[in-house]
Order: sequence, then structure tokens, then C-alpha cells
Amino acid sequence: MYKTVDEKDLNYLSSIIPSERIFYGEGVSEDYAHDELGGISRKPDVLINVLSTDEVSRIMKYANDNNIPVVARGSGTDLVGAAVALEGGIMICTKLMNHILELDENNLTVTVEPGVLLMELQAYVEERDFFYPPDPGEKSATIGGNISTNAGGMRAVKYGVTRDYVRGLTVVMPNGDIEHFGSKCVKNSSGYDIKDLIIGSEGTLCIITEAILKLIPKPLESVSMLLPFVSMEKAIEVVPELIRSKASLTAIEYMSLDTIISAENYLGKKFPDTNYEAYILLTFDGNSKEELEKEYSKVADMCIKMGAIDGYFVDTDERKKSVWNARGAFLEAIKASTDEMDECDVVVPKSRVADFIKYTHEVAQKVDIRIPSFGHAGDGNLHVYICRDSMDENTWKRKLNEAFDLLYEKAREYEGHVSGEHGIGYAKKQYLSLQVGEGQMKLMRDLKKVFDPGNILNPGKLV
Repeated sequence: MYKTVDEKDLNYLSSIIPSERIFYGEGVSEDYAHDELGGISRKPDVLINVLSTDEVSRIMKYANDNNIPVVARGSGTDLVGAAVALEGGIMICTKLMNHILELDENNLTVTVEPGVLLMELQAYVEERDFFYPPDPGEKSATIGGNISTNAGGMRAVKYGVTRDYVRGLTVVMPNGDIEHFGSKCVKNSSGYDIKDLIIGSEGTLCIITEAILKLIPKPLESVSMLLPFVSMEKAIEVVPELIRSKASLTAIEYMSLDTIISAENYLGKKFPDTNYEAYILLTFDGNSKEELEKEYSKVADMCIKMGAIDGYFVDTDERKKSVWNARGAFLEAIKASTDEMDECDVVVPKSRVADFIKYTHEVAQKVDIRIPSFGHAGDGNLHVYICRDSMDENTWKRKLNEAFDLLYEKAREYEGHVSGEHGIGYAKKQYLSLQVGEGQMKLMRDLKKVFDPGNILNPGKLV
């Protein structure tokens, strides 16, 4: 059993952190009781907004010595309950640790605190002709959260995911020790790579307080192309051919008309085209218009031969804004269209994307439940949403579990994984266990014990 935070604990915490950054009991906003998706809810006993690695270290040492559970949190855009304080205790919020500390143009790195928002980092480096490729849909997520879930996003098909851009980490261990893993060096063959183990660990092993991130030169040109199809079946049949074409595509996104309409209603703005049932959105980038023209001309011809009605270039500022604002609003739009929802964030081999999307339609009919979806067809990461609409609680829970069981079973059959970028948290633990088996779960639990013998850091999550 964990210790409940009491007056003695509050007095100590107030001696190391100014009282205006500590919130207790009713002073903790309800916003900190849940994540972006909801469904799992509990407020921490105490919320602390931290400013430095040293502050995190002192809090963790005290919590470890007194058996108080601790959860780290950034923007709270998580979708699986990973940033919810299931056991109460202390929540360390890093949103005020939001400084870009250094841009090293010689080593092509940028050093940031964990509370820097993704959109802030991207804007900062692009103004200086650099590029940070990871591009998850939620731009208001923090870099610490992106690292903790190994976030991917739309550009992963060409550039990879967050792990590919983390060179070094400063972390606070559960006992308060401060450790540095990795560096600005490009290569490292010096023992176990603990840095890569921490990436994607969802705050269960340590708390990230600083990150050195790899940058690349900013591409000089970028263009997107929107391809309409008469049906989702026709659209997704193109995806394997796009992959086999070896075209240098930055993103391959799929979207259905119902999801686009939801985004239009949510934003109050029109999408460039809503005459067809399904769309594929492609992005190309490079260093010359001539280079891109060769790529997109070849791809457009191939797609039209395979059933695309047309190829609309997203090249004007107005069209770019209408398309990408809609794409960025899909999650919020689907949430706004229903009483409650949950997400199946599976990833499957790219060759099975079309099969899995078709299967979601079969599940929707079999379970009699609405299942809109969109996602990164180019890397196999699909965002599938189960919508409650007007169901009563018992019916909703029964149908949700039935749909999840079918979808995750199919993902295992296709040699896929439970999560492509949103993580496991609390909500998907049972499905991770089914996927990897008891042997791997034991290895993960044993690793957790090495880092956190008292199990005080984000207990109840992942393992």
C-alpha cells in the first residue's frame, strides 16, 4: 500500500517548491483527473508544477523514501490513461519546463526541456532552416510526452519516429538520482542503450527533464496531393501499390467522407472536395520543384489508372489550410460527434493496411456500432475509433469490448501490434499481454523493478 499525502508531506514539499506552484485536494483542477480521451479518472492528491531537474530530483527522493506514488504529466493529450494518477499521490507537471535551451548548428541538434510543445519546436527550428521530422497529429503535445510514447505521425513513412531523433536524455530516477543517457554523438556502441529503453516507456522508468534532439536541413519544397475515390475499398487498394512504387513519399494518409464531414462540422469550414466516399492524401518534399514534379506525376498517373477520380494539388495557402486543418481536427471532430469513444491504435505491416481497414467495416456491421477511422497508411498505423453514440452504459461496454477483442485479434493475426504511437498506459494493458505473451511481460516487469524497485513511478501502467 502507498502512503497517502498528509500535512507533513505537504509541509516538506512546500519547503522545496514555492507554494504558488503546489495544488492540493480541491485545489487540483478536474482537468488533471483524466487524459484527452477520458474513461479513466482520478485526481492526484497533490499537483506540483516544476521548473527544473533539481526540483524533480528532490521531489522524487522524498516520494521514494516515503513510498508515495508519482505520475509525470505534460499537456495531458495522452489517449490511454498513462498520465492519470490511478493511485493518487503526487503529479509532477512539466508544462513550465518549456524552454529551448540550445540550437547547435555544428552538430545539428537542439536541446529542449520536456514541456516544450511540438508546434513550438517545429516553428523554432524551421524559422532557422532546420527540420524536426516527427509530426504527430496533436501539435500541442509536449516533447516529453512524444518521447515517452515514441510518437510517430504522418511523416514517419519517410523520416521515422521520435526514437530516431533522440540523441540524449537527462532523467530523474525514482530514487531522485539524476542520470544522462546518450549525447550529441551520432554513433554509440558503448554498452546497453538505456536511452532507447526509456523512449516509449510512458513514464514508468524515470522522468525526462531534458532532451537532445537530432535535426536535419529543412526541405526547400513541399507539395501535397488529394486523391478522391468512389469507395474506401478502391482507395485502400492503392496503398500497397504506392509503397511498391518506391516513390519518395513523406506521408500517405487515408480518410473517409464521414470523418471529413465531421471535421467540417467541427471547424465550420469546407473541405476542398466532399463528392466521394474516400480520399488518400499524399505529401512529397525535396530540394527542387523539378525533383518533386517527377515524383508526383508518376504517382498521380498510377493512382488514376487504379481508380482515383482526380489528383488535386494542395499548393495554395487557402487549400493547404483547409486540408491540413481538417486533418488535424479529425480526432476532436469524431469526439464531438458522439457521447463517448475509445481508440484502437493498432499498427500492422504495410501490406495488410487495406485488409485491416476492410475488417473494421466488417466489425462495425457485426457488432452494430459506428467505427470511423483515419490514419497513416504509409506506415501501417491506423486510428480506429469506437463510438458510443446514444447507447446505454451496459450496451456500450459490451459492444466496446467485443469490438476491441475482434480488432486486436485480427491485428495479432496480421503480425501487428497493439499501439503504433499512442502507447499502452492503463487502457490497453490486457491487449499488450495477449500480444507479447507472459515471457516478454515478465521481462518488462523485471526491467521495471531494476529502475523502480518500490513501484512508485506511474504504477498500474504498461506492465
